[in-house]
Amino acid sequence: MIDKDNTPNILLVDDEEDILEFVSYNLEREGFKVHTCRNGKEAIQMVTKVKPDLVILDVMMPEMDGIAACEEIRKLPSCRDVVIAFLTARGEDYSQIAGFDAGADDYITKPIRPKVLISRVKALLKRGGSAAPEVVEPEKVLHIGNLIIDKEKFTLQVDGREMMLPRKEFELLSLLVSKPDKVFLRDEIYKSVWGDNVIVGDRTIDVHIRKLREKIGNEHIRTLKGIGYKFVIRGED
Repeated sequence: MIDKDNTPNILLVDDEEDILEFVSYNLEREGFKVHTCRNGKEAIQMVTKVKPDLVILDVMMPEMDGIAACEEIRKLPSCRDVVIAFLTARGEDYSQIAGFDAGADDYITKPIRPKVLISRVKALLKRGGSAAPEVVEPEKVLHIGNLIIDKEKFTLQVDGREMMLPRKEFELLSLLVSKPDKVFLRDEIYKSVWGDNVIVGDRTIDVHIRKLREKIGNEHIRTLKGIGYKFVIRGED
């Protein structure tokens, strides 16, 4: 059970009443505080009011779907560190990729047993409160080639142009730049960025790498097929 003095807030968004009741019941039985709404527009309005630690979204909903809602929530400064997970019956690869592209931290496919759901939720909340991986250099501001990474503000500058990154993209980049030219194995990346207890799809790393390359340039991140990835400083082999 959750310590009542530190009860996590969960916002559950689904247009099916029976899903809201079933999931809410199981989460509340474990001691979580659950708020519910029925579409993406309501979720955007409620997220600033209840300040949830975790948002669980369905994908297919009226008025605004979960993908669009996730993108809008990620734009809110107060929700930069909110953990977002999709809980949906849509398990296709393209749907999962769209979810991660929108800024989600996990993608959970229905149907799911209550005990498994609770385990996933606890793992997500645990990761949500964690700092950057220990393997990352302790400096708060890293100057790597044409990149400036501020781990305190969660900002990135590329050739002087500042941008914000979704939390998982930022953690992944921080991990790679912590040791330029080191090859990080895929399993090592999963463990450092997503943790042992969070189950993510096989393409999760690839999606996040692609998004990083779009923002910092293709030349910085090298792929070793079937092995992993490494960060190289621009102009160096």
